[in-house]
Amino acid sequence: MSKEPGALHESKFVRPSGSVDVLLMPPDVELFELTVGGLLEPMAEWSETGRRNVIAALEDNLTGRDATLVPYASESDAALEFKSEHVQLVKLHDAVGGTIILHTLAETTALPTKKTFDWSLGSGARVLADEYNADYALFVTMRDSFASGGRAALIVFGAILDVGIRGGSQYGFASLVDLRTGEIVWFNQLASGTGDLRKPESAQGACRQLLTEFPL
Repeated sequence: MSKEPGALHESKFVRPSGSVDVLLMPPDVELFELTVGGLLEPMAEWSETGRRNVIAALEDNLTGRDATLVPYASESDAALEFKSEHVQLVKLHDAVGGTIILHTLAETTALPTKKTFDWSLGSGARVLADEYNADYALFVTMRDSFASGGRAALIVFGAILDVGIRGGSQYGFASLVDLRTGEIVWFNQLASGTGDLRKPESAQGACRQLLTEFPL
């Protein structure tokens, strides 16, 4: 059992007055095919389509708020290389986000002595503030998987025998990070047995749900 999605930094975060600049970090998006044997096979073309759909959906969902989105880089810049220190921040966010879900949002594995929401990416996040002149950064991680034809047939056969066989699923999480301090001031997760990030309309719905209670 999980707690309600959307966690704010309980003791310190106050929504700034006026407009703020939010750097949209390149989302970490991976799509997989679930094989007959239950293995997740990475699908590069699906992942690229899903990543572009997620970026567009995030931009659409954040339009009209009192915050200015700062893109990490132009999508048309084919020569763009993700800086190594930025890659490490994205990987760190993946790790910290997984820990938050495990020890804060999941009641069965929550840390009994951790009563406040005080997670951070550390002072290294400051490099993004210096390079992009942004106040905050939005980090997003998304995973999506789809049953292969053989796996789908196996699921149907299992249903006939009243045996549950796992199909595809979608999950993700997002963090708003204060670039002055590295603190995560807002966090939300998404978990669903349906959805398809390869489709723009489905990505729109997933990102809309992921941005529930977004504080800016």
